[in-house]
Amino acid sequence: MNHSARAPRLPLRFRTLVLTSLSAGLLAAAHADTPAAVPVISVGVENGKAQSFDFAALDKLPQHQVHAEAHGNVVDCSGPNLIDVLAQAGVANGEALRGKNLALFARVHAADGYRAVFVLAELDPGFRDNVPILTHQCDGKALGAKDGPLRLIVPGEKRPARWVRQVTAIDVLRAP
Repeated sequence: MNHSARAPRLPLRFRTLVLTSLSAGLLAAAHADTPAAVPVISVGVENGKAQSFDFAALDKLPQHQVHAEAHGNVVDCSGPNLIDVLAQAGVANGEALRGKNLALFARVHAADGYRAVFVLAELDPGFRDNVPILTHQCDGKALGAKDGPLRLIVPGEKRPARWVRQVTAIDVLRAP
């Protein structure tokens, strides 16, 4: 038998990487028409616990409409205030947001490694108007791959530098 006629075998690490990528892609495609069942964001709090949220859990929170502009594009988005999402994970808000809790901040992570930081008081409607929302739909449509599945919209900021696309996780930490 002529072994030299066989196609060369790929290294095991590469084959495993390809199969893992294909499996993840097939799993995502299988859930594409049922996005509510798939966790889309994780919120970690300072006690080390984390809570995951899917679209259905986010949609159960009070929804807010935001009309905002970024980079010349005007969008109408809806979603829960970010502080309401954090409150579901046990983060201080409202009247409890005082004293030592004013040293808490949220670090928002994007799929591409981008990060933005917010002091919790910036997120609470008791401290300011135009608080950020976490959305998965703008202009009546689900966000596309470039911006979604989740996007943080920060209305009222002069520059949209803290509008985070492809939000994957949020950590709530205490300033030293």
